[in-house]
Amino acid sequence: MTFNWQEFLALARDLCGRSGSLYSAEAANRTVVSRAYYAAFCHARDFAEKTLDFRRTKTAQDHRLLRAHLEGKGSPWDEVAEHLDDLRMWRNQCDYDENVQNLGAMVPDAIACADGIIRECK
Repeated sequence: MTFNWQEFLALARDLCGRSGSLYSAEAANRTVVSRAYYAAFCHARDFAEKTLDFRRTKTAQDHRLLRAHLEGKGSPWDEVAEHLDDLRMWRNQCDYDENVQNLGAMVPDAIACADGIIRECK
């Protein structure tokens, strides 16, 4: 059975601002941004393979290669690539940086950005 990458975005929405006995709202919000990126990236990657002749390498380079491939397709795909790059940047901050500036604003932006990418890749 093929995984529905949009489930990551649904999970992200559920985690927004939550905290639990073993994790903080910050940990949840960082995870929201990360899952939003992967929902959008994997959905766009699969779409591009099926409809835009993208060929994945199954390596970490696919993140960069997908953006470059989309940029080469012109409008609206160059904007999708730009939004993927924004999400990737935010995800890297949330996954690797000790302090994330403006996390509260980043969370809804990441969800909206991922939503837009998924809508475009239908």
